[in-house]
Formats: sequence, structure tokens, C-alpha cells
Amino acid sequence: MASHVVGYPRMGPKRELKFALESFWDGKSSEADLQKVAKDLRISIWKKMADVGVKYIPSNSFSYYDQVLDTTAMVGAVPPRYGWNGGEIGFDTYFSMARGNAKLPAMEMTKWFDTNYHYIVPELGPETKFKYSSHKAVDEYKEAKEIGIETVPVIVGPLTYLLLSKPAKGVPKTFELISLLDSILPVYKEVLGELKAAGATWVQFDEPSLVLDLEPYHLEAFKKAYSFLEGHGIKLVVETYFADIPVETYKTITQLKAISALGLDLVRGTKTLSLIKSHGFPSDKYLFAGIVDGRNIWATDLAVASAILKDLETLVGKGKVVVSTSCSLLHTAVDLVNETKLDDEIKSWLAFAAQKVVEVVALAKALAGQTDQAYFASNAAVIASRKTSSRVNNKAVQKAVGALKGSDHRRVTPVSVRLDEQQKKLNLPILPTTTIGSFPQTVELRRVRREYKSNKIAEAEYIQSIQQEIAKVVKLQEDLDIDVLVHGEPERNDMVEYFGEQLQGFAFTVNGWVQSYGSRCVKPPIIYGDVSRPKPMTLFWSKYAQSLTNRPMKGMLTGPVTILNWSFVRNDQPRSETSMQIALAIKEEVEDLEAGGIQVIQIDEAALREGLPLRKTEHANYLEWAVHGFRITNCGVKDTTQIHTHMCYSNFNDIIHSIIDMDADVITIENSRSDEKLLSVFREGVKYGAGIGPGVYDIHSPRIPDTEEIADRIGKMLAVLETNILWVNPDCGLKTRKYGEVVPALTNMVAAAKFLRTELASAK
Repeated sequence: MASHVVGYPRMGPKRELKFALESFWDGKSSEADLQKVAKDLRISIWKKMADVGVKYIPSNSFSYYDQVLDTTAMVGAVPPRYGWNGGEIGFDTYFSMARGNAKLPAMEMTKWFDTNYHYIVPELGPETKFKYSSHKAVDEYKEAKEIGIETVPVIVGPLTYLLLSKPAKGVPKTFELISLLDSILPVYKEVLGELKAAGATWVQFDEPSLVLDLEPYHLEAFKKAYSFLEGHGIKLVVETYFADIPVETYKTITQLKAISALGLDLVRGTKTLSLIKSHGFPSDKYLFAGIVDGRNIWATDLAVASAILKDLETLVGKGKVVVSTSCSLLHTAVDLVNETKLDDEIKSWLAFAAQKVVEVVALAKALAGQTDQAYFASNAAVIASRKTSSRVNNKAVQKAVGALKGSDHRRVTPVSVRLDEQQKKLNLPILPTTTIGSFPQTVELRRVRREYKSNKIAEAEYIQSIQQEIAKVVKLQEDLDIDVLVHGEPERNDMVEYFGEQLQGFAFTVNGWVQSYGSRCVKPPIIYGDVSRPKPMTLFWSKYAQSLTNRPMKGMLTGPVTILNWSFVRNDQPRSETSMQIALAIKEEVEDLEAGGIQVIQIDEAALREGLPLRKTEHANYLEWAVHGFRITNCGVKDTTQIHTHMCYSNFNDIIHSIIDMDADVITIENSRSDEKLLSVFREGVKYGAGIGPGVYDIHSPRIPDTEEIADRIGKMLAVLETNILWVNPDCGLKTRKYGEVVPALTNMVAAAKFLRTELASAK
């Protein structure tokens, strides 16, 4: 019986690591306090897996911030600006790279493949000197061994690490990062040597880049890397996940003697079984079969999974199949035991990380001929219950979505004409200033929402408190002289959860937290059935906020693809179908806001790029229905109603034409942490005629940029964008920041915009 887990959530069942990190960052606790919380979490996770019966238990899948940043620390690739002078990398350097500090900006952050998890992007160049500088992988292996648990250390593989990096500042963008392979491999070899000396028998290299459309020279580099790493007496399992592995890549890696096992995703890799049938599997290797979904929270259909595993065993060989998760369980919630308020029927359909570990072991036992009949029978009843539940299907919603098919759903008037009409009504200055939506969520504000949810305060008291907060935020923006205002979203816990709570077809958890980046966690809603909107969701608050000011007040909504991508989505129908259902619900809200006097409506599609499939052959289909869904939401509004959208950290340049096709009037987009990478697409000749606001400062860092720095950023934008379409705004919402940071940063932002307006006027 062989079972394996690729990785496990780090934050803890009650977000223990989050609170320990934030306490440490705020200077309220010591380094030792933080390390103790982290150690207790690691030991608890290892013991749970050992008690359940997992054979291959991961270590070093824990991180204080991000596994890619951990690898940067391991190989000593610290950008020179952080002043690291060698030796073991400590918290000061580590967290400065992740978050920045009072003097230095953080490293770029972007999405980990097509997930909502963010990693810190390594900055490399020909001058980078790799050196073994963090012994975390070895230390955590020894830590587990001290309590009698043998683990498999997990390390981001060298190919994936280099391919996810970017050229450092001053290094030509054409620099081939893979050329650094020869200089980084000795560090990996040194780590393997230490692990061997410590007693490790297996090491897991995560190489999810192998599912991408790689060039032949990338595969040659992979062969070279793993040939170099051969010969330590340690068995290597190379883990891939998130998609099907290309045929040529599969042929290449299965021929390598250095690799003892290959991990493949059988959930998102829907063609994996046929790939093995067509091309075989080497008899000298193990297959780590990722059959339990690591990215969603539905109970595995054990009968179906068991049949697939038996097919694989026939193809691969008796005793050669190791039952595993499809990817790290980092992307799912921790434990259903903590869900005391979830509807019993829906709860029975779910499996969080702790339950998925049990599923893995049960499937491994069944493959070895030791089926737990009672457990399998209970699972079969759960699967049947979900399929037949009347709560899942809504014929009216299905009919409305069916009627959408075959139509384009665009606003009739071109965006250039609409912008002219909107300007006549809004009368904005050049370089108009705005923010992305949320303002800081204070302790008091969170208390009010929490007490209202638990019925400790009456609705009237809650409404009064939220209105007071909105009034405060509106006055602050007016005092700062911001041009287009927001109400600050004090009534919202999360930009997706807030809407899901008011839509039918959604369920919610109490402790279903998932790490997004660093200490930032989200609690994704669960879309279990057809989606509809029973009543207006934001109209009351938006109308109240607009009544407080003569300036335009943005109505703030989350778009259908972002709600989809940031939820745990039903897996019994195509994602495109669910997206269209959400689009219709948002369309109703948009039209209610317009009728209620809201002239500017922002429909955030922060996760549009995130959902792009990893294989290029699947891009066009996804972008077609994702962009169409956005257009559905606002195709019926007047020309004078200005539609904004916002996009977060991701690589946008490769989908810029789809972004243009969304036909928004104004788009605000992350820009500052990625070193203005977005602007390169406009330098290369892409014409963008709508309004655009590339973020002028990084809100994910406590650092406050001065007026000169912001003005310089805007100046770079003006070099490639027309003055009349450029907006000035932060990178993202201000929810996670403190007012002590927000007020001076926005003051400087407005001052920079006014300074440049004067400069532009005098240049005429």
C-alpha cells in the first residue's frame, strides 16, 4: 500500500500562522514566538498524516511566505538592493524581499500558474552568484525525523525555478534565464548531499513547468539538470500538476535514469490515462498518481477513482502506482471538522485537506486489496445524493443561459464615442485620480460586521455603523481631492464572498481559509448549484455613498470570471456554463445601479488572466467565453454610464487583445511591482483607445512612495499612452493597509497628478 501527499496547507486550521506572522511584523512578538507557532503547525501536520497512514509524507512544503521565495533563499539569489552580505538568510532579508521595507520596494509578486496563490518572482542575471544560503529543507527533514516521522523533502525544481524568474533590473529582457542552469545546479546537488547525510531516501522536486508548451532546448536543459543530480543514492520524484503533460515532454522525462518516480495530475490532466496507454510507462519507475483533487473541495468519487487506479496499475505494473493528490493541498481549505455552521447536506458532499488525506489512504488500501467497504459505501451515497439533489438545478436559470448562446452581447457605440459622452457628463480633469475600491478594514469595522453576523447587534445599529464608515471615507477622499470616489466597501468581508452570500447556488464556510500570499488568506465560496440573484446586492450602499457627494461615486462589483476563479466551483458542469449564470446575475445588478443614479460602475475581473489554461491550444476557447461573460454584464447600459474594470497581479501582455475586446471604458491594472512591464506592450505598438490606469504605487507593501517617485511613474506612462486616456490610481484595493500608510500615499498620488497637469498645461 503506497500513498503520498504533494503538499499541505501552511496557515493552520484557524489561521495560526497568519496571526503569528502579522504579530511579528507589527513588533508585538519575537522571532522565537513566530518560530514556535510554525514548528507546532509542522509537527501537527506530520503527525496527522502519519496517524492516517500516509507513506510518503512531505516536509519543506511549509513556508513563512512562499515556496519560490524559499528557493531564492536556498540558492542565495538575493537582489543586491537588500544588502545581504552572505551567511544564512534570516527573517530581515527574507521578509524584505517579500514585503519591502521602509526604504526598499518588495520583489515582484505574480500568480502561481493558473491559481490564486501568489509567488515572489526571482530576479536573476549573468551576475547572480548562487550559494547555498538557507538550510530550511534539511532542517525541517531533521525536525520530522526527531519525532520519528520519515518525510519526503519538497523543493521547487531547478527548471521551474529558472523559468518562473525574470531578468534583474538592468539585465536585457532577452536574457535567457535557463542559461543559469550550470551555475545553480551545484547548489541543488549540495542540498541533496546534505539530505542524504541526514538520512533522506526520497526527495520531491516540484516541476509544474513541465506541463507548459516548452521549447526543445528547455527539455534538453531538463535532461542535463537531472543527469547532473543523479548519483546521490536518493530517489527523486518529479511532480507535475495543473494540466496534461505534453507528449514530447512525457517521452523525455520518462527516459531519464535519475528520476525514480513521476507525479502526474489525473484531475486537470484529463488525457493522462490515454497518454500512458499510448506511450507506455517505464518499468523502472513509480507513478505517483494524482487522483484526489488538490484544487477543489468536492469529495472524490472513490468508485471512479479506484477504477482508474486499477487501469493504471495494469499499465504501469503491480506495486508501481502510488496514490497521491493531484497537486499540493495548499490550494484547498484545511479541515471540515471546523465547519460547525455549514449546511449538513452540502457538507456531506465536501472534502477539505484533512479529508483528502483520508481519501488518498483509502484508495491506496483499496488498490492493495484492502477496501474499506463501509467507507466506500458511504462515499457512494454522498456522490448519488449530490447528483440527485433538487437544490443543485434551477430550470429558469438554465433556460436564461441557453438563450445567451449565439449572440455577441456588445455595447453598440464605439468606446471612443462613449468616452466623449461620459466626459460631457462627468467633467473630469486630465489624469483623473481614483482608487480601486476598498479602504482599510479597521479592527472596529471587523468587530461590527462580526457582531452583526452573530446577531449580537441589531440591523439598525449595523447600518448606522457602516454608513458612518462610508461617510468618513467619502470625506477623506474629498479632502484629498480625489476625482472619482469609492465608498470604501466597509460592508464587505471579501470581494467574492460578499456577492456569493447574496446569490443563490452558493454556500459558505466559517474556517475554509486558503492562502493567497504571505499572511493574506481568502475564504472562497462554494458554488454548488445554478446561480441567480434574488434581489439587489450593492444598490443601497452605493446610493447612500453617492448622496454624500457631488463627485462621481463608483458602484463596485466583482465580475463573473473572478467570482468563478476565486470560488470552489461545481465540477458537474462546464465552468463556462457557471460563468454565464453569474454574468446574468451581475448584469441585473449593473442595470439596477444605473437606474439608481450611479454613473460609474466598476466590474472587477481581477482573475481573468489567472484562469487562462496553461496549454496554448486551450487559450482561445477560455478567452472567448470569459470575455463574453464580462460584456454580458454591461451590454445594456447607456453610453453615458462609464464601465470600469480592474485586474490584479498577472502577466497581461499575452492577452492584451482579449482585454481590449472586453470593451470596458476604463481599465485599472497592476503595474508598479512588475517594473512597468505592462507598458512594454504599448511601446511595441499595441493601440489602446479606452481609459487606462496602470497602478502608480504598490499597495501590498507598507512603503509610502513620495510625490516625485509617483510623478516619475506617471511620466513613464505618458511616454507611451495618450494623455486623455490615462488615469492615476494605486495598484489594487487598500483593504489590507493601515490609514497611516494610505493617507500619505494617496496625498502624494494626488499631488503628483496635479503637478503633471500643471506641467502639461504649461507645455501647450
